[in-house]
Amino acid sequence: MKLKNIALALAAATATTAAVAAPAGTWTIGAGAAYVDPKSNPGLELSVDEDVRPSITFEYFPVKNVGIELLAAHPFKHDIESKGKEVGSVKLLPPTLSLQYHFDNGGKVVPFIGAGVNYTTFFKEHLAGSDLELKDNWGAAGHVGVDLKLTDRDAVRLDARYIDLKTDVKIDGVDKGELDLSPWVYGVSFVKSF
Repeated sequence: MKLKNIALALAAATATTAAVAAPAGTWTIGAGAAYVDPKSNPGLELSVDEDVRPSITFEYFPVKNVGIELLAAHPFKHDIESKGKEVGSVKLLPPTLSLQYHFDNGGKVVPFIGAGVNYTTFFKEHLAGSDLELKDNWGAAGHVGVDLKLTDRDAVRLDARYIDLKTDVKIDGVDKGELDLSPWVYGVSFVKSF
């Protein structure tokens, strides 16, 4: 719901301006940091803490104002807690591919909105005294943000993503149910256009 409200606000803020094209054929690369804040899971009595890691994005504009973006990051490491006590950890890679529309009105502030797909790979799962397995999974992703232009080719990007991320949990080979991580991912990065 938060993502929908943010998206509507961004759309309303730019609806009265004429679009100036982000030219077809443009590439961007962004480097920064991503903060992942997973959801808690009272049903499984497990929670996964947040983490911050370096991130990188690549975006290609096949037509004006429409970009295809790939988000990648250094593997995130999350501690797993049960009843307030750390009981394990897991590393994950969550590459996300999104189709985005940039509301470029020729000004210094360019909001955007996007949707896409995420594939999360879990590895180095550890649970004290047990064998933990988390299944890799696909999920939908929503993305909103704003580029604050420094020059015609450089910008600072502030963004937020919601990733629908659920994984099946096995402990010592026994199915324990589904863990709903569905994180918000907040980012800040420097973006360069080519």
